[in-house]
Amino acid sequence: MNNVTRPLAAEFLGTASFVFIGAGSVVVDAATGGELGLLGIALAHALALAVMVTATMNISGGHLNPAVTFGLWLAKKIDGKLAVLYVLTQLIAAVVAVLLVRYLLPGLAGEVAGYGVPRVSGVVTGAQAVWIEALLTLFLVSAVFGTAVSKDAPRVGGFGIGLVLLFDILVGGPLTGAAMNPARAFGPAVVAWEWTGQLIYWVGPLLGALAAGLLWKWMMPREQ
Repeated sequence: MNNVTRPLAAEFLGTASFVFIGAGSVVVDAATGGELGLLGIALAHALALAVMVTATMNISGGHLNPAVTFGLWLAKKIDGKLAVLYVLTQLIAAVVAVLLVRYLLPGLAGEVAGYGVPRVSGVVTGAQAVWIEALLTLFLVSAVFGTAVSKDAPRVGGFGIGLVLLFDILVGGPLTGAAMNPARAFGPAVVAWEWTGQLIYWVGPLLGALAAGLLWKWMMPREQ
């Protein structure tokens, strides 16, 4: 039981920390009239992910994202039953994190910002939003494989992954919210009860993770 409890606790802590900082940065930006801006929000997400992936990597692998878990499962880097437990833990952690955002950060700004729920811009269609999320997630999950999973990966902790999240948000943030993480979208949606476009943040990231998982499974033949 301890072999399962420890990684699940790490996934809970890492995901909750990442979602609290990420969603919280959106709420703080709304509360301060946009003082953080896109770059500030992107940096908050990127640094939180980089640190928490690094902190949990040796315990749970530092997934913190159902799409990452799905991609690693496809590449046979995690058992199916454990992958399901990871995803459930990540989703619960995200909801808990956003509840903390709701009760600790400015309430009116939280309501206006949907407690950090990602939103699709009117300049892109639903189909475009799905493919943008898929492509951005492909980059993110590829960074996970290339810098954390591969035995030949450079030992940079989670900082390579955080950098990918940074430039993904700078490009995709104004268009789709650049969630790339179903848990990051799910937590705020539950608390704000705002489900518009929620399917986009599942289908897109899972498609991107599917492509990354199959691609990296093929590119790492020595490790099968």
